[in-house]
Amino acid sequence: MPEESLDQINFDKLNEKAISSPLVKHIYTADPSAHYYNGKIYIYPSHDIDAGEAFDDLGSHFAMEDYHVLSMDSIDSPAVDHGIALHVNDVPWAERQMWAPDAAYKGGKYYLFFPAKAHDGIFRIGVAVSDSPTGPFTPQPQAIKNSFSIDPAVFEDEDGSFYMYFGGLWGGQLQRWRNGSFNGKEPESPTAHLPNDDEMALMPKIAKMTDDLLEFAEKPKDALIIDENGNPLLAGDNKRRFFEAAWLHKYKGKYYFSYSTGDTHFICYAVGDNPYGPFTYKGRILEPVVGWTTHHSICKVDEKWYLFYHDSSLSKGVTHLRCVKIAEIEHLSDGTIKTLKPYRD
Repeated sequence: MPEESLDQINFDKLNEKAISSPLVKHIYTADPSAHYYNGKIYIYPSHDIDAGEAFDDLGSHFAMEDYHVLSMDSIDSPAVDHGIALHVNDVPWAERQMWAPDAAYKGGKYYLFFPAKAHDGIFRIGVAVSDSPTGPFTPQPQAIKNSFSIDPAVFEDEDGSFYMYFGGLWGGQLQRWRNGSFNGKEPESPTAHLPNDDEMALMPKIAKMTDDLLEFAEKPKDALIIDENGNPLLAGDNKRRFFEAAWLHKYKGKYYFSYSTGDTHFICYAVGDNPYGPFTYKGRILEPVVGWTTHHSICKVDEKWYLFYHDSSLSKGVTHLRCVKIAEIEHLSDGTIKTLKPYRD
């Protein structure tokens, strides 16, 4: 789907075949992180805008400036936009590109975790706090110490521990941190410093959070994704290896780590026995959508599980102008997840 010429796509027919419709149409939204707080659904998406930036593989055209929070009374209710929850101008350390966020709740406070490029052009991850799930959120004056790259996803385990998963290739800069510090050489290349195809793939990062959720309690480490033989996925295995969009949910005592494969446009998943992994690759949750990117979250609502995702159907295929959607997913009796096609045949 992402590789098709837009001239070949009849968007009226595509939307008729879509398994779900955009949650909101008055703004462009993407990268939805969904949570179920106090009997209500809250969605923390990116807010897409057209800032006139040139299209490139560094993602310069994804020039988002703020976050809105959406809420739904039930899975079938209309989504309500609660307006700007946080703007880049309110974040002292951040300059631009407010990419995919996530949220968490603890001790009566709501936490918004977000990546942004600092004034030195390096992606960091910040946190902002509110008394309300819809904000407004007050940012911390500095980014999380030792944070880097993009796409934070914060998971609360049953023992009350919180873990952040993060990372993204190409424009997400994960490959520039291979040696523990930022490699600024070849700044215009999205693929410089990637491992060779026959080397181990770059893995998402995990770090346990401090009790106040404002910092890492440990140095980030790899969340290993392995194949059925126990071997780490290779960098050239781009239909299965991690690219971006980390997410974790727990089902029947197992930890399901899901993610985007980026340039091959799948949402895949791997399963482990603890939050650190290793996670064994199991398959795909979602086939490619229209638009280059794919990004998701998984949330349980009233004993059913739902995939929150996006495509570019609302903008008729403009990659950086996307719309958030919902589809129910099914965990099968063997622990696998049934693969969804975003558009019916």
